[in-house]
Amino acid sequence: MDYQNYSKVRFKFRRDRNIVWQEIVLYLSRFIKRDSTILDLGSGYCDFINLVNAKKKFALDKYIDPNKFASNEVIKIKGDYKNMSKKIENNSLDVIFASNFFEHLSDFDLENYVKIIKTKLKPLGLLILLQPNFKYAYKEYFDDYTHVKAWSDVSLPDFIKTKGFGILKVSPKFIPFSLKSRLPKNRFLIRMYLRSPIKPFGKQMLVIARKNEK
Repeated sequence: MDYQNYSKVRFKFRRDRNIVWQEIVLYLSRFIKRDSTILDLGSGYCDFINLVNAKKKFALDKYIDPNKFASNEVIKIKGDYKNMSKKIENNSLDVIFASNFFEHLSDFDLENYVKIIKTKLKPLGLLILLQPNFKYAYKEYFDDYTHVKAWSDVSLPDFIKTKGFGILKVSPKFIPFSLKSRLPKNRFLIRMYLRSPIKPFGKQMLVIARKNEK
């Protein structure tokens, strides 16, 4: 897949995204300890990794260079699972976060990434995935020409469980399909939306999994 101009067409930099990400990070902070070592996998414009409180932070992306967007305290890695394998120690990560990532992976790349994810996470380390849910986003899911795999709030947790993880939380309709669409750009309203059991326009799921101890 050619990602040369993807960020110009489908994934443009938007400063107002930061407002939404502040609240997403606040919501997820209950799962992330301040002394954690954390990786943002497919970090994009580094919205998440720049905001999250952690002792040690990594950003990895193959196409959008983390050196251009990550804060000074973030360790930047431009590349894929091969670079991740070389530059991050085994059993060293407390949390791996990935937003809108798995749907872009071929079967081959998916297996390689999951293998590396499991190797780099500590026992009982967390895998936090924010992901389009095909069950609710089927109309627009393949409008993004780089999407090659469809995941739902059933198939994704099931797949992860087969790889040696236990599922802690699944929110099938966590946020709207796109951060530039229906979610209000007001921190209080976003906070209420994320905590509400009723999620109009919710088409992205949140899946939180824990690596098995053995």
